[in-house]
Amino acid sequence: EEEEVDSLHNAIDYLNNKMLETKKNGSVIGSERIAVMTALNIANEMLEHRKENKDYAYKIDSTLSRLQNKINDALDIKSQLDYG
Repeated sequence: EEEEVDSLHNAIDYLNNKMLETKKNGSVIGSERIAVMTALNIANEMLEHRKENKDYAYKIDSTLSRLQNKINDALDIKSQLDYG
């Protein structure tokens, strides 16, 4: 529960800072519009991170697959040499 409270405080701080950034840019006026624009910016960041994570996960899976194939090939060669 304490971790959840800390997490919420971190989220509040993050949101406040992002709203201040939006306000400082000066292109949006009004607290509701600032909140909406900030929410859109945060959602965009989240989607970018999600895509990066998917790309990273794909690269890891691909690398693991190649390593597994190399290991299997090496074991096959060893087996052929042992029993060949």
